[in-house]
Amino acid sequence: MKKVELLAPAGNYECFLGAVHAGADAVYLGGNKFGARAYADNFSEEEIIKAIEYAHVRGKKVYLTINTLVKEDEFSEIYGYMQPLYRAGLDGAIIQDMGVFRALGRWFPGLERHISTQMTVTGVYGATYLKNLGAVRIVPARELSIAEIKNIKSEVDIEIETFVHGAICYCYSGQCLFSSIVGGRSGNRGRCAQPCRLPYEVGTEKGEDAIMLKRTGKEDRKKEQYPLSLKDMCTIEMIPELIEAGIDSFKIEGRMKSPEYVAGVTALYRKYIDKYYEDRTAAYSVEKRDMDALRSLYIRSEISEGYYHKHNGRDMITLDNPSYGGRDDALLLKIRDEYLQGDYRLPAKAEAKLYKNNPAYLSVTCNDITVSMEGNTVEEALKQPLNEENVKKQLSKSGNTAFIFESMKISMDAGIFIPVKALNDLRRTACEALEEKIIESNNLAYSERKKEVGQGIENGIFEQEETPETIIKTHNLKGTDGLHVLVQSMEQLRAALKRHIQRIYVSSDLFEMSDTIDTIVTLLSNKEKEVKIYLSMPYIIRDYDKIFLGRMERLLGCGLFEGVLIRNQEELQWLKEISYSKDIVMDINIYFWNKESYDAYKNDCRERYIPLELNFKEIASLVKAVKSGTLSQVVYGRIPMMITANCISKTMGYCRKKSGNGKNVGEISFLKDRYRKLFPVYLNCRHCYNIIYNSVPMSLHHSILKIQKLGISSFRLDFTTETGNDADKIILFYEKIISQEAKGDEKPPFAEYTNAHLNRGVE
Repeated sequence: MKKVELLAPAGNYECFLGAVHAGADAVYLGGNKFGARAYADNFSEEEIIKAIEYAHVRGKKVYLTINTLVKEDEFSEIYGYMQPLYRAGLDGAIIQDMGVFRALGRWFPGLERHISTQMTVTGVYGATYLKNLGAVRIVPARELSIAEIKNIKSEVDIEIETFVHGAICYCYSGQCLFSSIVGGRSGNRGRCAQPCRLPYEVGTEKGEDAIMLKRTGKEDRKKEQYPLSLKDMCTIEMIPELIEAGIDSFKIEGRMKSPEYVAGVTALYRKYIDKYYEDRTAAYSVEKRDMDALRSLYIRSEISEGYYHKHNGRDMITLDNPSYGGRDDALLLKIRDEYLQGDYRLPAKAEAKLYKNNPAYLSVTCNDITVSMEGNTVEEALKQPLNEENVKKQLSKSGNTAFIFESMKISMDAGIFIPVKALNDLRRTACEALEEKIIESNNLAYSERKKEVGQGIENGIFEQEETPETIIKTHNLKGTDGLHVLVQSMEQLRAALKRHIQRIYVSSDLFEMSDTIDTIVTLLSNKEKEVKIYLSMPYIIRDYDKIFLGRMERLLGCGLFEGVLIRNQEELQWLKEISYSKDIVMDINIYFWNKESYDAYKNDCRERYIPLELNFKEIASLVKAVKSGTLSQVVYGRIPMMITANCISKTMGYCRKKSGNGKNVGEISFLKDRYRKLFPVYLNCRHCYNIIYNSVPMSLHHSILKIQKLGISSFRLDFTTETGNDADKIILFYEKIISQEAKGDEKPPFAEYTNAHLNRGVE
């Protein structure tokens, strides 16, 4: 049986050494670019190459995190960044950006490509899609259950890597813009400021929720609470179950944590993985002292088993205190002494033969692997002959190699001479040859890569003299084809149908309401012919949505819809498998920040929405690179800052779904932050997730003309909390702006708004 891989984090070289010495099978680390932990120490190119060599001679692997989104004007840096690491034998790359995924497959065909959890794979469809594109491994969303992981493993021939220990994001990874929007630090760029660890109040727009107060108690509500702060994960007691589920790699979180944490946690998971494999029929348990040790190693308040056995719940949240528990200094010193301060060279033995008028001979052996080398010819000494002690002293100097000689046998004639440099060269070449032979025996040799040549790099950088203004004039795409609207309620739909809208995206949730579906179908059937109706799919699709997808397949066959708006790769693969032939439109959260990622989807969809984290210059750069195609822009709406499996209503003691109150589409609760700002939370009980929206809507009405000149093909208004009357006024306002009927001094029909990242962008 293939053993599960134990994968440890390393934020710097000392963490890497601690992970290897403590028993990790593989280590994941980041370089000085494109990694999702921008504030870790991270590794220089030289340190990564050194780490690869150190790992491979010990039978370990090294994976590089290149798991951020990459801007168009950065993209040409990737080839030069990756090439020396590839040639050095890098075992795999953990990737978020589809453009990076596509380019690395072309440039470095021998490199394993692993899908980061930032790509939000939630089921068989997404895993299938990425497997077909060449992914070797996926790190699925942390929110998946054991049953869902088993299902992927049984249906798709792909490796699965899951987190088993450490901090957990509250949001589905890759779907979080909270830090980006409120503070300008993007999680998609490795700079998350963790606003989920701050205090919030939960309630209604007018005040605290009376039902929640009744269930949780008024005294509790007076305390500062942290409803978005998840407990840290610890699954060491679940090791047998996780192995039997078919997981290929157990991943420990912690690239921002200390070497002692990395080594200590790795050592304990190594101990219990090995214990399970020693006798799989024996009773399995974790010693209390080991659980206490894990709790002393940078654990946030309490621990949980994550989402493996539950979809969400109050007991997963550090509601009262998100800070880390105390540490055991004595334990840290013990870990440092055992895994970070010793001599960890591999024990070897050597035999040297120095006979007059014959080549010097040296054989070195480690782990039953032997290499033999010959050097310079041994001569007769004219002055001071060599003695055995001098020879042994020179040949034992193995400090810069992977080995320490525990024994050395020397056979030699008397009265001989050979230069010290020749002995040193003989020792060095023998040790290097032994390293290479050991690496080959570990199946970690990549010598053929040194002969490979990259297959070209497209230049994605602005020419020196070009600016966004010149791009506007010379690189237009298609002309604007009008105003589009996305609706989530019947009132919003009626408002959109009254106006001269070219396209309406209707939330699939509306068609889940049996009491309104006939009304919706009647409304859409009687619409004006020029209005095109598209079905808007959910942000997250899970295994339990199979019946829902069956209903949507039948709905798409009724002739009402011109296309589908999708929010994830699950939906894309589902549409491919049902042979859907009409328009497929990708929403803002299926990211493309560069031409490569645009091209990655070019055979699968006609139209894409520009991500919200790009500023105007970056959008212009993307337009220039793409040159042709259909790009669209959301210009109004509350930004979805988090998509979460956990539910703030359930956390506060009241599950609307179980109580029967989750039948209505568009249930809204609110988070209130330290500055008294209200963030609407859409409680989607149909698919059991929350959407946390920004406190104010985004509106780009001041920039419409500038965006139009880029050649953006359509503009969309997203309605969330708006009433039908609100929606009507906003549509009318934007119709005047886009048609240029407005004189420029009209006030918008909303008091507050943000232009998000159009001016500032993200680092």
